[in-house]
Amino acid sequence: MPGVIYSGTRQGFDNCQHPALYSKPMTGKQPPKIFNPALVRQRRARAAKCFADAAFLHERAMDDIVDRLESVNRTFDTALIYGAGDLINRLTPACGGGFVIAGDSAAKRLPSTEAAAVFDEEASPFGPEQFELIISLLTLHNINDLVGALTQARLSLKPDGLFIAALFGESTLASLKRALYAAETEISGGVSLRIAPFASVQDFGAALGRAGFALPVVDVDNVSVDYKEPGRLLQDLRRMGETQALVSQPPRLSRRVLFRALELFARDGGRESFDVVYLTGWAPHESQQKPLQPGAGAASLEKAIKEK
Repeated sequence: MPGVIYSGTRQGFDNCQHPALYSKPMTGKQPPKIFNPALVRQRRARAAKCFADAAFLHERAMDDIVDRLESVNRTFDTALIYGAGDLINRLTPACGGGFVIAGDSAAKRLPSTEAAAVFDEEASPFGPEQFELIISLLTLHNINDLVGALTQARLSLKPDGLFIAALFGESTLASLKRALYAAETEISGGVSLRIAPFASVQDFGAALGRAGFALPVVDVDNVSVDYKEPGRLLQDLRRMGETQALVSQPPRLSRRVLFRALELFARDGGRESFDVVYLTGWAPHESQQKPLQPGAGAASLEKAIKEK
C-alpha cells in the first residue's frame, strides 16, 4: 500500500484477547436486537464491487476525519481504522499515523493490505491498550450495542488515545421514510418498519459518556442530496451496503407501493437528507484537562447576580 504512514511492523499486536474478556457497562439489561449482524455483513460484502460508485458520503466523512487528524498535534504510532476500505489511502502524513490495521465485518470491503482484520465492532478481538488511534467510518449506526462497542474501543486505546467515529444520525433518510410510510398507508392500509431507526445527537453524547471517554464531543454534518431520478437513491443505498438489515424483516414491499413512494418522494422535491454525526473522545489520562468541581469557581454566581 502506498504512503509513508503505512510503514511499520505488527509489533505489539500479539496480545489479542477474546471479546468476552472485556468488561461491558453493567446496565442490568441486554440491548434490544434490532440489527442482524450476519445480514449487515452480507449487505456490505455484496456492495463491495460497486461501492466506489456511491461512496460520496464515505469520502466526505473520511476527508472530514483527515482534516481533524491534521489539526491534532500528535503522532499515532498504532491505529485501527474500521469500515474505510480503500479510503484509508486518503490519510496523509500530516495525520501523524504509523502502523495501521484495517478492519471490517466483510472481508470484501477491506483494502489490499496485509494488516487487516475481519470482525464486528461489538466483538473486537483486540486486547487492552493496543492502539493510539481508532477510527470508525459509517458503521456504528448498524449495531445493537453502541455503548458496548464504544467501551471496547476505549479499552483498546492506550491512555490519552484518540477515538473518532462517523455514523448516520437522526434525520438520515427522512424524506424516503415519509414517502414509504405515506405510500404504504395509502395502498396497504398500514406501515412496516423499512428504514432502521437512527439515534439522536443527545443519545450519541450519552453513549460516549457511558463508555468512559474523556473530553467527549459530538457534532453533525447535515448533508442534502438532490435526486432528479428518485430510483437513484435506492441504487445508492444498495451500492453503499446500507439497505436495511433488521432482525425482524418486514413483508416484501410491492412494486406498486415502491413506485408510489418514489412518486411521492419526487413530488416533494426529490431531496434527501443525511446526518453524518462525528463522535470524538479520548481514553482517560491524568494529563487531560478536568472539568471544575461544583463550587470550585473563583466567583459566586449568587454574588454576581446581586451585584448586577
